[in-house]
Amino acid sequence: MGTGDTPDLWSHPRLSAAAREGDWGAVLRTYRSLTGLSQTRIGERTGLAQPDVSAIERGRRAVTSAEVRQRIAAGLGMPNALLAGPDGPSSAASPPVASLALGGSAPDADLLERITGTVREGRRVDAPTLDWLDRLLAEHRRAEDTIGSRPLMSVMSQQLSTVVDLHAGARGPLGRRVVRLAAEHAQFMAWMTHDQDNTAAALAWYDRSHEWALEAGDAGLAATTLSMKAHMAWSKHRPGRCVRLAEAARWSAPGASPGVQGMAAQMAARGHALGGDASAAHRLLDEAQELIGRAARRPEDEPPWMYFYDETWFTLQRGMADMHLGDWPRAIERLTTGLTGLPADYRRDRAWYRSCLAACLARQGETAAALDLAVATAPDADAVGRPYSWQHLHTTAATLLRRRAPEGRALLAVLKEYGSP
Repeated sequence: MGTGDTPDLWSHPRLSAAAREGDWGAVLRTYRSLTGLSQTRIGERTGLAQPDVSAIERGRRAVTSAEVRQRIAAGLGMPNALLAGPDGPSSAASPPVASLALGGSAPDADLLERITGTVREGRRVDAPTLDWLDRLLAEHRRAEDTIGSRPLMSVMSQQLSTVVDLHAGARGPLGRRVVRLAAEHAQFMAWMTHDQDNTAAALAWYDRSHEWALEAGDAGLAATTLSMKAHMAWSKHRPGRCVRLAEAARWSAPGASPGVQGMAAQMAARGHALGGDASAAHRLLDEAQELIGRAARRPEDEPPWMYFYDETWFTLQRGMADMHLGDWPRAIERLTTGLTGLPADYRRDRAWYRSCLAACLARQGETAAALDLAVATAPDADAVGRPYSWQHLHTTAATLLRRRAPEGRALLAVLKEYGSP
């Protein structure tokens, strides 16, 4: 199973009965009893805070949201057959694309063989079909900016399965294009699983995306995948690994577009900033700024997955580097400037950068402003920004408490309203 549990775990009578009955408290209790996992680890898998897991287990919180049910089912690798009750997905309308049994959110074992193995007989694939799938993927990327990753996991798994199945009917250049499209889908799956803090699954998807990108001959996509793995290392506070992966992205695709090169340069810069090397960070940020300027002058030369990479996004990244280097005034200035240019419907990114700005304001001693911004950010952080935005809101509260500012307790009270400790 994708979660690393034994394949017959869900055949246990108590666990399977709890799942069929929709008794989510019993599901969590029995699953933890069988696996020995803590409530915190269960929360990491399902995207729930530890107090939420505890409340569900004790019957103090009912699981009434379809999204939460899906998160628990996906995070614990629950088989679809156990979701046949009235609350399960099988009662909904049939999905528009073929299903893909993932056993959790990590890639299934035979997916690589299916797309890279012997071409089987099947219906022919034409360019308009692939054009449509390209457009659909672009729409899903933009939807994720607004609604977050969790609601899209199932549909993207199904869509990836459709792309893989098309490989059997692709001929000549279309076959390579299908592999590239699969690589893009795998990259997006990696991004979404990382957004849910499922590191092992995200790394598996990034590795799959990188391999397919190389097979398709798309060095820019392969380099971008390395940059995104660098982003994962940065998010886990591993500056050395972040720098190494970003540098690998830089030298592996010297002919990539300016935007792809700029992404790699700024990721290396963020790794140096996280490690406290201000000189290297600023040098690489200046280099990345020149590259992003070139990319902005010819956006038609950039690949579709770089749609978000512009001056606004780069300003926010520089603000993040300033934050790591402890330059609170510069970080506040750049994060504030970047947020004014960030589209209002980018709920996840706005929650993330606003939570970072709130933390910087607290460090700067602007306690009232930090509280106001954190409180305003909490709804989106709760809805689409867990766990990363949520962590920065707690960092803000901790900073305020260390300063003995009354705003610290006020912010903690607000966070508790959303089920946070």
